[in-house]
Amino acid sequence: MATTPLVSPEWLHERLAAPDIVVVDGSWYLPAAGRDPEAEFRAAHIPGAIRFDIDAMSDEASGLPHMLPRPEVFASRMRALGIGDGAHIVVYDGMGLFSAPRVWWMLRTFGVRDVAVLDGGLPAWIAAGFPTEDGEPRPRDRRHFTARLDNGAVADAGDIARVLNSGSAQVVDARSGSRFRGEEPEPRPGVRPGHMPGALNLHYAALQSDGRMKDPAALRAVFAENGVDPDRPILTTCGSGVTAAIVSLALETMGRPARALYDGSWSEWGADTARPVEIGPAKPRD
Repeated sequence: MATTPLVSPEWLHERLAAPDIVVVDGSWYLPAAGRDPEAEFRAAHIPGAIRFDIDAMSDEASGLPHMLPRPEVFASRMRALGIGDGAHIVVYDGMGLFSAPRVWWMLRTFGVRDVAVLDGGLPAWIAAGFPTEDGEPRPRDRRHFTARLDNGAVADAGDIARVLNSGSAQVVDARSGSRFRGEEPEPRPGVRPGHMPGALNLHYAALQSDGRMKDPAALRAVFAENGVDPDRPILTTCGSGVTAAIVSLALETMGRPARALYDGSWSEWGADTARPVEIGPAKPRD
């Protein structure tokens, strides 16, 4: 498997027929995008790809969007998809680099070590001149999948509060600057605008160029420009735990893995009136 968490379309094309390679379409879009990932998959996907619906693979009983399910539930759904232990998984999405990192993080958190993200996603694959196919995914036999939850990779609101109070780690929010500063309403009802006091803002889009991850040197410069030190512990967050994974993937690419991702993210914190909220730019710590 690749030695980095990102692989190129050329890398994948050369290995597409390998029996242990499993390609996963993890496309997911915000409602405002007006895009249907299921319809887009049926219209065009990488040959042999399996459709991974983030919402269907999440905790459907939670009142929060796409939270991690219990390990046994995740394992059962992976088996039903025909993805088993020992697979080398490559995840892509239809935007380039948006929701695939969330799938990468979910798989890693449940113990899959050989998983990478296709840099540039389906747009880069098509731009490289590689083929797609349409229709429903090919049926796959059920495989045995073992889910081993890495609890340390998942932060909750209590973890975030402790880190913010102690300054023992940085909390990096991947939302846009205007949402972070509370200059626009949140897209989810009942969620207050603003950010966690003491959090830092690094919009996920700044980590990309033309839908691909920037190189490690450029990434380090972006982190520095936003007041984030990748050599210190980092917990990532965003609106609902999707784009936070882009920051986590960037850190992994730099060889500086994030400590954890806040799964509930702002959907949980912003709706909890017992949690403090700050409006305006991030304020430096004393």
